[in-house]
Amino acid sequence: MNLRWFLSKVVIRLVLILVSALYLVPIFWMFTTSIKDMSQVMAYPPIWWPDPPKWHNYVEAVNYIPFGQYTLNTILICAGNIVGVLLSCPLVAYSISKIKWRGRNFLFMLILSTMLIPFPVTMVPLFVVFARLGWINTFTPLILPAFFGGGAFNIFLLRQFLLTIPEELSDAARIDGASEFGIYSKIVLPLIKPILIVVALFTFLGAWNDFMGPLIYLQDEAKYTLALGLQMYRTTNYVEWPLLMAAATIVVIPTIIAFYFTQNTIVESVTLTGLKG
Repeated sequence: MNLRWFLSKVVIRLVLILVSALYLVPIFWMFTTSIKDMSQVMAYPPIWWPDPPKWHNYVEAVNYIPFGQYTLNTILICAGNIVGVLLSCPLVAYSISKIKWRGRNFLFMLILSTMLIPFPVTMVPLFVVFARLGWINTFTPLILPAFFGGGAFNIFLLRQFLLTIPEELSDAARIDGASEFGIYSKIVLPLIKPILIVVALFTFLGAWNDFMGPLIYLQDEAKYTLALGLQMYRTTNYVEWPLLMAAATIVVIPTIIAFYFTQNTIVESVTLTGLKG
């Protein structure tokens, strides 16, 4: 029995290692391409590791575009989205899951149904609204919507997590005279920190990698984000592949670091969201 258990564990780990290696191949290829010259990039058969590696490609990539300014713009948009989502999304999820009022289940289903609407359907109407408000070529259309609900998927995650919190805690607080906002701020929020971290991470990844939003609303190159800046390594007839891959590697690093430090919290939180509801 012990031998069978050991062999099953070994097989599972080998399969996981193999699958992980397959997913890491594109990242490895991106990194090696970033330290090649153009002749090595176009070489056939492919060169997996350049000799010698061109580490100065990273310096050239950073200097090729206003990399620092684009990084600051991206960080500003990410920070605004995270703050907006963490302020609004828990409030919406709390009202749907913990406060009994007529129509809350219908509203929850209506919120979930918005996930079925593709972005191209709402792209033009949103642009018209923001244009009439005078927000085009500003960061406002990329930040302000986060303060109005935080997104259907985030509300779903938080709502499911909140359902795992015993109602007895809220009832006891109400008997002691606590207000709903007091229960929310002093009892509920400390208990949902893990899922808040997950929501913050998803929001960061979405804002950091967002290409379509900045492409639609930003016109001044000084306000571009890193996702838009990467396109500047490409021209009509030529692509600076080593520099583009070097810049892409730098852009990917923060997302890898963020996921590395929150992976255990993600697994725990997402698992708990399906325990009730």
